Amino acid sequence: MYKINLTKKPAKIYENANSSLLNKLNRCFEQLQNNPHSHPNIKRLQGKLAGKFRYRLGDWRVIYSINEENQLVIISIIAARGEAYER
Repeated sequence: MYKINLTKKPAKIYENANSSLLNKLNRCFEQLQNNPHSHPNIKRLQGKLAGKFRYRLGDWRVIYSINEENQLVIISIIAARGEAYER
């Protein structure tokens, strides 16, 4: 089982999320703990975000990388769809 690690900005978004988004994020994190590689909502990213993955949550995106050695999922971005890829 993988551990979830949120960087500073995603942690702040998680803390301030409304209950609907919070429920979606908790389900997402549960899925990522079990298998961060394969799910219909998971896609490997290309371009400037190559090497990272995205998990689709309706209009929200969770961008993350995987540290296999330490069994760690590092969440680097939680953002609305239009903003997630602009960073």
